[in-house]
Amino acid sequence: MYLSDHPKTQTVSSNGAVLEHFSTGVESRPISNVRRRRTSAAVKMTMSCGKADPGGDGRNSESDIAIELESLRNRVKELEAENAKLLSQISCCQCQQMGVKHELSVLESGSLVRRSKRGRRKAEKSIPSHLISKRYIALKIMYFGKRFYGFSAEAQMEPSIESEIFKAFERTRLLVGDKKDCNYSRCGRTDKGVSSTGQVVALFLRSRLKTPPGEALVDEKMGLEGEYDYVRVLNRALPDDIRVIGWSPVPIDFHARFSCSAREYKYFFWRQNLDLSAMDTAGKKFLGEHDFRNFCKMDVANVHVYTRRVTFFEVSPCQNSHEGAQLCTFTMRGSAFLWHQVRAMVAVLFMIGQGVESVDLIDTLLDTKTTPRKPQYLLASEIPLVLRTCEFENINFICSSGAAQSLQTHFKNESLRYQLESVIFQEALKNCLPLTNEKSTCKSVEKKKKPAIHAPLLSRPTEPSYEERSSKLKSRQEETCSVLE
Repeated sequence: MYLSDHPKTQTVSSNGAVLEHFSTGVESRPISNVRRRRTSAAVKMTMSCGKADPGGDGRNSESDIAIELESLRNRVKELEAENAKLLSQISCCQCQQMGVKHELSVLESGSLVRRSKRGRRKAEKSIPSHLISKRYIALKIMYFGKRFYGFSAEAQMEPSIESEIFKAFERTRLLVGDKKDCNYSRCGRTDKGVSSTGQVVALFLRSRLKTPPGEALVDEKMGLEGEYDYVRVLNRALPDDIRVIGWSPVPIDFHARFSCSAREYKYFFWRQNLDLSAMDTAGKKFLGEHDFRNFCKMDVANVHVYTRRVTFFEVSPCQNSHEGAQLCTFTMRGSAFLWHQVRAMVAVLFMIGQGVESVDLIDTLLDTKTTPRKPQYLLASEIPLVLRTCEFENINFICSSGAAQSLQTHFKNESLRYQLESVIFQEALKNCLPLTNEKSTCKSVEKKKKPAIHAPLLSRPTEPSYEERSSKLKSRQEETCSVLE
């Protein structure tokens, strides 16, 4: 049993015995054995003198002590509960402050946060998203698309460039909320295998600059020096074939797709026996505004206008060559391009460069009134296609000197690595068995492959026209609606 350390009070019984008891206090301590003996003796004396005290003063003193002890017990329980509640509040405040300091130190150093999912969820719950400073920025991204299933993650095919980028956002703790809450937009959706040196995305990311609660920094001219080094931080979390090469603060009405004024593509190829002059003459016919439905894959559910403007076209040799073979490139620039448009244009130009089709074929395919149906032909390979740059007005991408140096070193090392891989295939080519004109000693007769015969493009089977596709889609939608009703 515990009693408080407050001053004692004395009570005199009917027989003259003095009884000691304590007033209510906060802190308590055990009663000594001596006090226990005194108290019990006083109680016994009071009870034995009950006949001389008909008023029952002894019994009243015993009940008073019991009531006093019970009140002390209740008070101790109340103080213990209050103490536990205060300790819990202090520990929560300390954990929250430590979490904020840890996240800030992680972002400043550019290192990754390696936490368990449970730890990340606790940290996200402890800091409300509206209290975190953020700003609207655009990122310029390079990626080598050979191993990816396109840029967009919406096709549910992994890996994709977009999914890898958002994984880096989460690892570096730069993403506030989720993809739906960050006002995300992208300039283009490149296909499987297509690369880029200038893709652009825009979204809200965590900022080092302090902003009022619930507001984001949208002034693109503020805080360039004191801001996070987004390029360095993200590149440490991205795979080797994806790199952020610059960032820029942008206004709140910026949209990576609709704010883009021009996109430029490059397509690399070996010259071999192609007629570059004929290909250049044919390619110049793409300049201007035309209906390119015969040079794309039609998506009638989402695209209803197939008119696009091409502002630049050029066929030119590159500085690279290998064993006498010259590397060349198509360069095309326009405000926007359709699905598979560039690869379809290149495929037709290759036919013209090989001499199996005439230059006038371009005019015929661009005239959708005389040629409403697209002839069937294979697209050019996606590997040599590169989205070189996306152009915007009044947007200047920046990169710190340290991050720029790291990028140059990384690109040089990757280039040397791929050149080493090329050397391995060249060595295999040298070790191939020599070709001989001797008759085969095998009993089976080898069948020689017949040379492929080119079928004129305009005489090939055609795909359904836009009107036919649209009518078919409309009928399907009507059938679906009737079934649901």
